[in-house]
Amino acid sequence: MKDKEKIFWITHTAIFIALLIVLQAATAPLGNVMITGTIVNLLLIVSAMTCGLASGLSVAVISPIIAKFFGIGPLWILIPFIAAGNIVLILLWYFIGNQNRGQKYIAYIVALATAAAAKFFVLYIGIVQVAVPLFLNLPEQQASIISHMFSIPQLITALAGGIIAAMILPSLKKAIKVS
Repeated sequence: MKDKEKIFWITHTAIFIALLIVLQAATAPLGNVMITGTIVNLLLIVSAMTCGLASGLSVAVISPIIAKFFGIGPLWILIPFIAAGNIVLILLWYFIGNQNRGQKYIAYIVALATAAAAKFFVLYIGIVQVAVPLFLNLPEQQASIISHMFSIPQLITALAGGIIAAMILPSLKKAIKVS
């Protein structure tokens, strides 16, 4: 990787991480997981699709850790599961979404559906079925709240973030190529 490419990668990855932190911090007080989750998924997808797989994966792993440091993330034990869900989302979007150059929207629709479903399953199995019952000794009400947060809302926010990403990616990619 040339120096110019390294600088591009570092700069853009840092920008996406900063955007994630700022937007999570700004939306978390609203108490609406749907808004925050949609924005996070949107930024994860856009980082991978505009800056490359390494950037997307870096943002996917770093963002839940930094969110925790800022007090807007979940319990520490859940972070590896969240990072795994983010990684699956990024990998599927990147590899499926970059197929079929002439039929870009079809590739985006397939990426949207498969990546959202896969992220949902990773989080549901990892957190709801494994972490909450086996690793966390929580009162039933708190366990129920965490389990709910990492079930259907994750599918909805991954789909919503993906729909917005599919709508804006063509314009973003054109703008990046021009600059």
